[in-house]
Amino acid sequence: MNFDQLLAQTATDSATPLTFPTSWCQGRTAFGGISAAMLLAAAQRKVSHEFRLLSMSTNFIGPLLADTDFHIEIEVLRQGKSSCQILARAIQQSQTCVMAQICFAKHRPSDLSVENNQQCDLRPVDPSFVIPYHSGVSPEFFQHIDLSPQQGAMPFTGADTSHLGGWMKFKIPPTQFSVAHVLALTDAWPPTMLQMFKQAAPASSMSWYIEFLSEPQLERTQWLGFEAITHHSSDGYAIEDAKIWSEAGQLVALSRQTVAIFA
Repeated sequence: MNFDQLLAQTATDSATPLTFPTSWCQGRTAFGGISAAMLLAAAQRKVSHEFRLLSMSTNFIGPLLADTDFHIEIEVLRQGKSSCQILARAIQQSQTCVMAQICFAKHRPSDLSVENNQQCDLRPVDPSFVIPYHSGVSPEFFQHIDLSPQQGAMPFTGADTSHLGGWMKFKIPPTQFSVAHVLALTDAWPPTMLQMFKQAAPASSMSWYIEFLSEPQLERTQWLGFEAITHHSSDGYAIEDAKIWSEAGQLVALSRQTVAIFA
């Protein structure tokens, strides 16, 4: 089952059970990017096309298990003239596993504008250099996503940096590149601190906040750039920020995660 097929499930009635195969797992739970993207896709069906995704705050509460029915509950918290706030929950075995508060907004006229003048520091992508998938070693969802790293190091190598960056794309190009695809790809990278671990140990995303600067117009086969830094890590928790770029150098989104680390 590819990414677009997973999202298509959310078009059904909320009472219809959803599922996903183990190939979309990260450890024993769903890859966070896919669970967040499915919540977003379900929420988008509650707003008109005039609204775009402004921001999304996601909490990973418990494992969302593969090959096990779950459903998504959508609550429209407020529908205004120019914005809409929605609460989405993935519920499995009567437990909330993933929860997101999502803000959609319409374009509004304004005389104020601040141009982003930041630049992507990544080199042009080398499509021949991607992290290979090894069954039993790599996260299962690597079967669906290509990562081409340029900054930082591989996990569990005792690196002296916590910065991380590179390019990312789906192995099977989407029918149409949407914010849900950007959302899923953004979460595909390992936590920035994992490269500093001297031996294999777990890490788990607890909360994730992402803001979209605009409605991205992206080609279905293009790569997206990812540059992340660690702001702080102590007492078993790390805070990391990331910038998401188009291949043309447009800043698409800003992301922040809180990660629990066990090393």
